[in-house]
Amino acid sequence: MSEKRLVFVVDDDIFIQNLVKKRFDGDDINVITFTYGEECLEQLDQNPELIILDYLFYKKDEEVMGGMEIFNKIKELNESIPVIMLSGQDRGDVVLELARKGIEDYVIKDESLIDNLEVAMKDVFSRNY
Repeated sequence: MSEKRLVFVVDDDIFIQNLVKKRFDGDDINVITFTYGEECLEQLDQNPELIILDYLFYKKDEEVMGGMEIFNKIKELNESIPVIMLSGQDRGDVVLELARKGIEDYVIKDESLIDNLEVAMKDVFSRNY
């Protein structure tokens, strides 16, 4: 039996964290969730095979890194980790900027989130083996 794939999910929306964990955590994938990017960065030595990262973060009364800052830090620390960006917005300029920076995929948080994320994850895993 092969080892489980380690996937980090970084989203300040607990509902999204739970949705993704409930759908993908299982026999062949181990999902670890983080509310903020700073927590994820502290755990990068676990070498996740994929990071699913929210684009916008908000923390009351405290500055936290945004999705692009976190993405840039991930790539500084380990450029081989693929990142799928999640966002509630579908602005073309944002998607283009992310594509230029090297994200693997961009998934909009809508009613098709889980289905679209599953397709994106399969695509990333098929390319990285």
